[in-house]
Amino acid sequence: MSNIKMVEAPEGVEGSGFFATQFDKVVGMARSNSLWPLPFATSCCGIEFMATMGSHYDLARFGSERPSFSPRQADMLMVMGTIAKKMGPIVKQVYLQMAEPRWVIAVGACACSGGIFDTYSVLQGIDRIIPVDVYVAGCPPRPEQILDGVLQLQEIARNESIRRRNLPEYQALMESYAIQ
Repeated sequence: MSNIKMVEAPEGVEGSGFFATQFDKVVGMARSNSLWPLPFATSCCGIEFMATMGSHYDLARFGSERPSFSPRQADMLMVMGTIAKKMGPIVKQVYLQMAEPRWVIAVGACACSGGIFDTYSVLQGIDRIIPVDVYVAGCPPRPEQILDGVLQLQEIARNESIRRRNLPEYQALMESYAIQ
C-alpha cells in the first residue's frame, strides 16, 4: 500500500476519458504547487529556513523544491531576519524584479515587526515597503511554522483569481506602496 497523497483535483465534470473544470481552478492548482522561493535571509531566521529545506522537514514536498537566488526566476519572496532601513530599497528592488504573480512571506519577528530591535536603523516590518501575504511569527520560528506559512500561501495562490491583479483594489494597494 502506498502512502503517497496526490493533489486533489478541482471540482469538475468527469466522464470516460475526459475531465472538465474552470480554467481559474487549474491555474490556481498549478501555481500553488510550484512556488519557487527566493530566500532573503539576514540573520537567525535564515538558519531555520535552512533546516526547513533540509531532509527532515523537506520543503520540496510542497512544490518549493528549487530555491531561486535570481528574482526573475522566483515568485515567492521569503524575507527572514532583521532588515535595516538601508536594505529596504534593495528588498523592494528584489520584489519588483520577481516574476508576476508574486507573493511575500515575512518570516520571524524582525521581518514582521522589527522584533526586539526598536531602533532608528531597523525597519519596523517589511510591510512598510512591500505588500506581505503571510506573516510567520516567532523569534526565530520553528521549521514547522515556516512550512505552515508556505501552506497558507499555497492556499492563497490556489484561490486567487487570474484577474485579481487587474482589479482596482489591487491597483490601489500597489499604488500605496508606490509600485506600478
